[in-house]
Amino acid sequence: MPFLVRRLVFYLVAAWSAITINFFLPRTMPGDPATSLFARQTSMLQPEQLDSLKAAYGLTGGSLWDQYVTYLQHISRLEFGVSISQFPVPVVDVIRQGVVWTLVLGLVSLFLGFLVGTSLGVICAWKRDGWLDSTLPVLFMFVGSFPYFFLALLAVYVLGVQTGWFPQGYAYEFGLTQGWNMPFLRSVAWHLVLPATSVILVSIGHWLMGMRNTMIAVLAEDYLTMAEAKGLTQFHILLRYAARNAILPSVTALGLGIGFIFSGQVLTEIVFAYPGLGYLLFQSVTSLDYPLMQAIFLMIALGVLLANFLIDLVYVLIDPRTLRSQNQAH
Repeated sequence: MPFLVRRLVFYLVAAWSAITINFFLPRTMPGDPATSLFARQTSMLQPEQLDSLKAAYGLTGGSLWDQYVTYLQHISRLEFGVSISQFPVPVVDVIRQGVVWTLVLGLVSLFLGFLVGTSLGVICAWKRDGWLDSTLPVLFMFVGSFPYFFLALLAVYVLGVQTGWFPQGYAYEFGLTQGWNMPFLRSVAWHLVLPATSVILVSIGHWLMGMRNTMIAVLAEDYLTMAEAKGLTQFHILLRYAARNAILPSVTALGLGIGFIFSGQVLTEIVFAYPGLGYLLFQSVTSLDYPLMQAIFLMIALGVLLANFLIDLVYVLIDPRTLRSQNQAH
């Protein structure tokens, strides 16, 4: 069986496992969302009203197997029920609004951190034992030892509260019309600076050290000596031979980073009240919004699997030897 087909089957099985666990886990908890909502009401509800709430949340009776089959049917149609915290808005509509902002913040911070960190790692390895190699890894590993939310709080206080140079929170200025117009896009970019910078600064050290260490090992390979003997320029050897092979482990880590975008910046979104999935997850936990929590957890799991499968495809494009070696092994 070809390598990519085997990987696809593996990810499909893993996705089914995540969906199944996501179904059974909330049902091991005592009570249900409707009862929790009922307990927070100041006025008493009649039993038929409580039954109506349960029906609205898809918590009607039936065997566990029947509920599981119904759940799979709903998942296939992207139906996750009704949000408790934003009743009666469907969960899919709530997530649709949040996922855009999570992708904006996550992809910008991830790819900028990856680009800057790997580039600095290549430079530090190529100029090993120079002043850059002695300074940058230590500096960025020190900054990276701080958690995201600490730098976020520091940025809000210094650059938002004290100086007023940047907005203190949210994704754009209130009152603007959302769309592809310059005032709105400018506001989005300006509000993105602080949360993205706090994530980028923490991640640069990881990318830098990973690329530097792999690059140093690659530079000791015989084929680089052969490339120098052929008279190739140092710049060509650096990019075409050394960096291309050294970047493979970083590409794998990039896939994991893409998958964890949905869960890795929760605290940053909370600090800046950034209306992404992390902030929605925080709101759903505090309001016991089980349908929204369940849908977000499922998106996190499926996002990780999808990102890793895409990285497998990119890995094969970068290094075709991976495909040939895997097929020969089987």
